[in-house]
Amino acid sequence: MSDGPDPSDIIAGFVRLLTVSPDGEDCFTGAPQPGGVGRVFGGQVIAQALGAAQASAPEGMAAHSLHAYFLRGGTEGLDTRYEVARDLDGRSFANRRVVARQEGAPILTLTASFQRAEEGLEHQESGMPDVPPPEDLQPDFEHRRDLVERMGDRMTEAQRALFLRPRPIEMRTVGTLHWMNRDPSPPCAQSWFRTAGPLPDDYALHRAVIAYASDYTLLGTAALPHGLSWFRGELTGASLDHAVWFHREARADEWLLYATDSPWTAAGRGFNRGQVFTRQGQLVASVAQEGMIRRRARKSTPEV
Repeated sequence: MSDGPDPSDIIAGFVRLLTVSPDGEDCFTGAPQPGGVGRVFGGQVIAQALGAAQASAPEGMAAHSLHAYFLRGGTEGLDTRYEVARDLDGRSFANRRVVARQEGAPILTLTASFQRAEEGLEHQESGMPDVPPPEDLQPDFEHRRDLVERMGDRMTEAQRALFLRPRPIEMRTVGTLHWMNRDPSPPCAQSWFRTAGPLPDDYALHRAVIAYASDYTLLGTAALPHGLSWFRGELTGASLDHAVWFHREARADEWLLYATDSPWTAAGRGFNRGQVFTRQGQLVASVAQEGMIRRRARKSTPEV
C-alpha cells in the first residue's frame, strides 16, 4: 500500500458510499462518491441498487443473483434515488425490482433474487486458474504511480489526481494491465482484489463489494485480442447489462481472484464473463456482461 490516507478512513467512506438511506416507502437514496468526476462508476450503482433491494428483502434471506441493465450514464456529484418493487415474497425465495434515478431519469434497472439458506447438492466444475499469489505481484497503484512519473508534463493535473487518488479496493493484476494493452493477446485476464482495510462482519456488505468490483476489468477483456488501449484513447465503451450469481459467502477484505474472458466481440458489442475465487479455489461468484465497445478514430493521449 502507498502513503496517504489511513486505510480505515478509506474503508469507512467506502461503506458509507455503498450504504443507501431510507427515503420514503421502499425508496432509498445513494450518496455520490466524494470528489468524483464525470460518469458514475457502474459498479457503484449496481452495489447501491443491490443494497436497496436487500434492505427491503425478508429477514434471513440473502441475494443469490442480480441482473441489471444500464440505461444511461449517471453523473457524479448527484444523489441517486432507488425505487423498489416487491414482486415476490415466498417461503424460500423473494424477488425485488429496483429502478435507479438521477434527476427523475432512470439510469439503471436491477432485479435481484433472494434465498433462505438451505442444504443441497454440491459440486464445482470450474477450477481456479494457476496464477501467482498476490504477494508476488506488484500492486496496481504502483503501476499507476510509475506511469505518472514516466508521463511527466504530458499528463494534466486532473489526470494525475485521478490516477493517484486513494482507492477502497486494492488490485494486483497478473501480467499487463488491460488498459495499457499494446499487443494482441488472448481474451483472458486475472486480477486479485480485496478492500484496502477490514470490513464489518456483514455478508450483505461483502456481496455488495463483490458486485462493485465485478465491473472492474470486465469490458477491457474484450479489447485484448485487438491490441487497443483505453489509456491511449483508442477505445470508447460502456456497460449495457450486467449479471452476478453469488454462489457462497466470502469476505471481500481477503484476497479474491477475478478471472475474466471474452468469448465474442462484434457489432460494436463485447460479451464478457467472470469468475471470482477464494485463495483456496472455491468459486464465490459468476459474472456476465455485454458492453458497447468501439474503436476511436484518433488517439487522445500521448504514447508512453
